[in-house]
This record gives sequence, structure tokens and C-alpha cells, in this order.
Amino acid sequence: MPTATKKKIAAPKKDRAEEKKSKENKETKENEDSAGSRIRVKICAYDHKIIDAATKTIIDTAERNNSRVVGPVPLPTAKKKFSVNRSTFVHKTSSEQFEMRVHKRLIDILAPNPKAIEAFMNLNLPSGVDVEIKLS
Repeated sequence: MPTATKKKIAAPKKDRAEEKKSKENKETKENEDSAGSRIRVKICAYDHKIIDAATKTIIDTAERNNSRVVGPVPLPTAKKKFSVNRSTFVHKTSSEQFEMRVHKRLIDILAPNPKAIEAFMNLNLPSGVDVEIKLS
């Protein structure tokens, strides 16, 4: 009786053109990261409508000054919950619950020019918005 031999099936190889494209994409990403600086903007607010208006303003300003924008990336919303007694003396089991939500967004501006940086310093944002700007 003849014995059965196992044949190994090779996984399909990528085309050379696909390999070149993936290498070029990696190289361009590395060049963008190493060559230019970037501005990271972190925005926090209690109201989601205000934070969306602020992100739109920042993105429009960056695009007007020919900067590449990544984002806005929504970060997790921080929720602080509080329980408060309704009565001070008699009704101890009766309590109210309150919640504060802090909405956050992250925007990266790649390779900003000096004109764009100046525009960000003079930006008019809605009140109630906390903005952190980091240059790297």
C-alpha cells in the first residue's frame, strides 16, 4: 500500500508592486514624522455642542493656513457622579444623584507654518472650553 505524503501549501506571496507601495507608505510616514513639527491640541468642555464648535474653528483655521489636520479624535468622556441627601435630618434614605460630564477631543496639526501658529494664538473660541496646546 502506498503511503500518503503531506504536501505543504505555501501562502500566496504579495506582488512586488504591493510590496513597493507599502514600503513607500512607511517611508513617507517616517519622513513626515521626523521632518516636521506638530501641534497637539487637547480640548475639554462640559457641553458637547461647544466643544464641536471649537474643534470646527481650529480645523478651519489650520486648513486655511495649509496645514494637515488629523482628527478630531473623541477621547473618553469623564463622568463624575455625586449623591446628595435631600434632607438633613429625617429622610436619610432619600437622595439625589448628579453627574458632571467632561467631553474631550484631540487634534493633531502636522507641519504647521509660522503663519498658522500665529493664527492659533489669536483664535477666538467659545467660553467654557479648555484648550491645551503642545508643540513637539
